[in-house]
Amino acid sequence: MSISDPNRITFAQSFLCSAFAACFAEFCTIPLDTAKVRLQLQKKGSVGVDDDDGGIGLPKYRGLIGTVKTIAREEGVYALWKGIVPGLHRQCLYGGLRIALYDPVKTFLVGAAFVGEVPLYHMILAALLTGALAITIANPTDLVKVRLQAEGHLPSGVPKRYSGAMDAYSTILKHEGLGALWTGLGPNIARNAIINAAELASYDQVKQTILKIPGFTDNAFTHLLAGLGAGLFAVFIGSPVDVVKSRMMGDSSYKNTFDCFLKTSFNEGFLAFYKGFLPNFGRVGAWNVIMFLTLEQAKGVFRG
Repeated sequence: MSISDPNRITFAQSFLCSAFAACFAEFCTIPLDTAKVRLQLQKKGSVGVDDDDGGIGLPKYRGLIGTVKTIAREEGVYALWKGIVPGLHRQCLYGGLRIALYDPVKTFLVGAAFVGEVPLYHMILAALLTGALAITIANPTDLVKVRLQAEGHLPSGVPKRYSGAMDAYSTILKHEGLGALWTGLGPNIARNAIINAAELASYDQVKQTILKIPGFTDNAFTHLLAGLGAGLFAVFIGSPVDVVKSRMMGDSSYKNTFDCFLKTSFNEGFLAFYKGFLPNFGRVGAWNVIMFLTLEQAKGVFRG
């Protein structure tokens, strides 16, 4: 079974369910995403005061809980939801399109007359295509979200660049031009196409596998397990391009994607591409569980 049934609900209904599920998951998990972005933007040699012992010379952000505590203490709890407005914009467009298009594209690839389980490579290809298309449209919302999340990363005394999401859109347009809204599109396409394939194809595959085990049915527990599996695959595969994307969108000192990759690798080593791995998995794992649980329930309403 796939995550949707195109014979029972329309594309418009699928898009509404997908956008709603993605937005709900985004709202619930964006504090973890903010922590992940700060950890990814933190360069080697950055220092701060440790939360617990007051020591000097340690990285300002240390782990998921430490990063969340530092942001809340220095900038207020609300700062953990910085970027929520463009984040919701992003999920309406990107989340709605990538998930709603997945089954129609998958059906197109195997043919309308195909009967049986869709081969894994067709699932992967369909998710790669829909992820790339959706993020190409939604890139400006992703850029603004990362810029707002990175505001607290600016040096002390440096004024904030944007007062909010709409101000960020207009300021970028005014001072950097329309094309700047698609900054980081290359790594963003790579990241989101890969992660979309890891999430949707692995969710499909894990769910199919679980349903073959005696005693398991198509219920919330199965959706939870499949969502966790999808999140784990997505983080392992997507972390390197996710770090490059965050740095390019949050730091204008890089010339291009290759320059960002080289500087990060040369200055900080390969493990820098897995900075924020645990908060990223915490966020992506939780995001997938919430999103797929909500999506399945929402589609169940339309299916009756």
